Amino acid sequence: MLMKTSTRACLLAVALSGCALAPGPHLDASRMQDDFSAKTGTDIFPVTLITPQLIATQMQADLARQSHKPLLASQGESPYRVGVGDIVGITIWNHPELSSGNGVTGAALPETASAAQASGGEQLAAGGQRVTNDGSIFFPTLGRVQVAGKTTSEIGLMLSAALARTVVKPQLDVHVLQYRSQEIQITGDLRQPGSLPITDAPLTVVDAIARAGGTQPDADLQRVQLTRNGKSITLDISAVLERGDASQDVTLQNGDIVYVPDHTQTRVFVLGEILKPQTLFMDKGRLTLADAVANASGIDPGAANAKQVLVIRRSDQDTTRPLLYRLDMSQVDAIMLATEFQLKPLDVVYVGTADMARFNRALGQLLPSAESLYLLNTLRY
Repeated sequence: MLMKTSTRACLLAVALSGCALAPGPHLDASRMQDDFSAKTGTDIFPVTLITPQLIATQMQADLARQSHKPLLASQGESPYRVGVGDIVGITIWNHPELSSGNGVTGAALPETASAAQASGGEQLAAGGQRVTNDGSIFFPTLGRVQVAGKTTSEIGLMLSAALARTVVKPQLDVHVLQYRSQEIQITGDLRQPGSLPITDAPLTVVDAIARAGGTQPDADLQRVQLTRNGKSITLDISAVLERGDASQDVTLQNGDIVYVPDHTQTRVFVLGEILKPQTLFMDKGRLTLADAVANASGIDPGAANAKQVLVIRRSDQDTTRPLLYRLDMSQVDAIMLATEFQLKPLDVVYVGTADMARFNRALGQLLPSAESLYLLNTLRY
């Protein structure tokens, strides 16, 4: 009798110690001043049902947003204007003594040597002149001539008018031998990021990416950032390459910064009652709700609530309040809508739990305790 009493006491002590002796990770909350039972918030968030009308509205909003993205593209292309650092060549037909530039026999202009020294030892084009910091070049018989801020045509007309006093009907050709005054910076997930000069040929974003050696495999061309004068816009360069949408291919200007991100910011999280919860990356910036569920091996048929497939999205207007969309996948037309509902970067797809699954899990937690109590009870007899 004494042995039975001791055995029951030991079993009861083990059962009561429960959490202290249970295997697995355990965090001692006795040293944390927190109320784990308190609600973390009381805000109520409206849920929008995913319907054909909602998808049509979102498609129209996306088209309107894209039409306002390339605000910089509306600026017409302007001719190249000579700037400080450019190397300028001038050809005067039948007057080689006044000419400078490739392919023309004549004496080098006096400024050439000093310009090479001023440029820090850079190799200058033969016979060319560097535009000095004051925006001028030296021209025989005319002295220093201001050329910065002018096009080659304007410089030619100005020199022709000045030479007309000493040369009969002068014929001039002004050309830029080396472009050094204007450049853009292109960075990000590229093979050869760096700076690119702006020349008399218009330089667009697609041109700049091509000159930088193209993109790396993980580049996200749908979210290319263009920064100009401290303001940034997002351009969809994939639309240019795939659909010929030239409105996104902005002509670049001096000082522009082009950043090509990788696809780490185009993640989508699939959680909840899903067979393989995981993080998915959007394919070229696109991923539908059906793609996300299918890539995660589908919903758990034994635990998921097919009527509670949620998409949780951060709001552009208020990042502290999420936008909630719900799809009822028990309806045949809703399954079709899942193939058309486009996800956005950092969306969270969450599949809710069925009531019976919650009951079974609660029962599964109670059964070990019930079996222990039953065992203790049998030891009494």
